[in-house]
Amino acid sequence: MSLRSSAEIFEDLKHRLSDVMPEFELRLKAELASEILKLKEEKNAVILGHNYMEPALFHTVPDLKGDSLELSRLAAEADRDIIVFCGVRFMAETAKILNPAKMVLLPTKKGGCSLASSITAQDVRDLKQKFPGVPVVAYINTYAEVKAESDICCTSSNAAAVVESLHKDSVIFIPDEYLARNVAIETGKHIIVPTKEKKESGDLDYQMIGWHGRCEVHELFTLEDIDNIRQQFPDVMILAHPECSPEVVAAADFSGSTSAMVRVVRQTAAPRYLLLTECAMGDNIIAENREKELLRLCSVRCPHMNEITLQETRDALLYGQYVINIPESIRVKAARSLERMLAVG
Repeated sequence: MSLRSSAEIFEDLKHRLSDVMPEFELRLKAELASEILKLKEEKNAVILGHNYMEPALFHTVPDLKGDSLELSRLAAEADRDIIVFCGVRFMAETAKILNPAKMVLLPTKKGGCSLASSITAQDVRDLKQKFPGVPVVAYINTYAEVKAESDICCTSSNAAAVVESLHKDSVIFIPDEYLARNVAIETGKHIIVPTKEKKESGDLDYQMIGWHGRCEVHELFTLEDIDNIRQQFPDVMILAHPECSPEVVAAADFSGSTSAMVRVVRQTAAPRYLLLTECAMGDNIIAENREKELLRLCSVRCPHMNEITLQETRDALLYGQYVINIPESIRVKAARSLERMLAVG
């Protein structure tokens, strides 16, 4: 298989992104991308790219792209020696949990996440002690130790299906408060968030127990934003990620995972679109759907996703950094929760 030259990559990026970044920057990024593609072949590596990656990276080096659920499945099936995960740490951990024989590299030293950092394994143990016998559903935006303490994982695209698959009167859903509240609405469950209700757990009527974590990006979108946008563009179709507040989700025209948003834009013919999610994704979608009009009124970027660059991806392959390692005792238990999720679909 012949590799694309930097000149070919530049022409493609120019076609897709000429209105996003200047030509000299596109040339530099094309040269980096060309170097990465060569290293990828030399090292027998596969590159996974989350939908939130910056456009020049997203449209050049990943072999496989998608949301957390899609990439979890792909990571489990990857047959190259090395997996480079262009996403944040919990995503790279997921790849290692599901495919432990492979070397997994994260192209940043940190790759944090406000949701993943909002809860610890001890917090989960405390919840299970307060609510004995209630199964724990862990959003995939958690670290391996938390997944290991949980019964099953979920993503934003299959969260309701996972909750319903348990056939239980009550569930613990961690750590995203807004996603939990949106899933509670979808599944018809009464939710409490004990750390906010300030009552003893025994006094509360509940079918879902949430946690107080929030995505630092999605919690910034407000009803006022939607009202202002609709006043300016009454015919806009607004798509909101389910990590947004229930009020924002209810006011939007569609709510779903990042890949679901991509499909909606591809398959519908609205006059114009606005995505209420990490804003690099809007550039990624418009680069593939040049005939569609996406409103670029969003300037909200995830600082952690923003750490992943073409240069860091090149260095990950060149120097074998940063390697994801998970203790086997934790990995085995976390794998059980992830495999149960994948079985649900």
